[in-house]
Amino acid sequence: MDHVKIAGDLVRDRFPQARAAFLAGSVLTGRRTPTSDLDIVVLLAGPPAPFREGLVHRGRPVELFVQTEADWRGFAERETAERMSPLLAMCADGLLLADADGLGAALRTEARERLAAGPPPVPATELEDRRYALTDTLDDLRGCTDPSERTYLVADLLRRASELALLVGGHWLGGGKSLSRRLAAADPALHARLTTGAAAAVTGTPEGLDAFTAAVHEPLSRAGGPLWAGYRRG
Repeated sequence: MDHVKIAGDLVRDRFPQARAAFLAGSVLTGRRTPTSDLDIVVLLAGPPAPFREGLVHRGRPVELFVQTEADWRGFAERETAERMSPLLAMCADGLLLADADGLGAALRTEARERLAAGPPPVPATELEDRRYALTDTLDDLRGCTDPSERTYLVADLLRRASELALLVGGHWLGGGKSLSRRLAAADPALHARLTTGAAAAVTGTPEGLDAFTAAVHEPLSRAGGPLWAGYRRG
């Protein structure tokens, strides 16, 4: 395919000494669009790694993630602690473009195993913080009369509720469209209720607000319910 050839040529021309390289992202899926980036992870033995760079190559937007093996492991550990690891996902699901010494195959296997194991458990204090923030924002939405503010509140609640649903279910988090995709895969029914409810809530109709509020309460209830009185942090 054209995008695979472009990515492979770029790696060979710019990183002839690459130990491994992966092409990842929406460009490899049915969600590919004309503006989809070529996300390329490149493993080098040393400098100039690590760096991240955006460029246009043969008319295609490219995002490079250039690392050493040690950098890769450091990034993977930090992202795992945050329960959101795009690096592991890129290497687990990506297309192996180059593998000079077996590192690429090894990292792909490791990435798949780590993703399958799931993110680390959520501390009780973090769940309480998220319940409190969600409860507070829901109260703001109930009293909101400004259409512009309502739009921002709905967007914030959609993100917070989606993240809480994933955390309570032991799933990996995501950002932007990745958050939507992860929740759609983990709980398609809740994803549908949240997204359709959010669109209706922005209009400000009582029915739309009620539907969205009910959907937000689902992950909130799974996490222990609304939290306001009695919450305290030092």
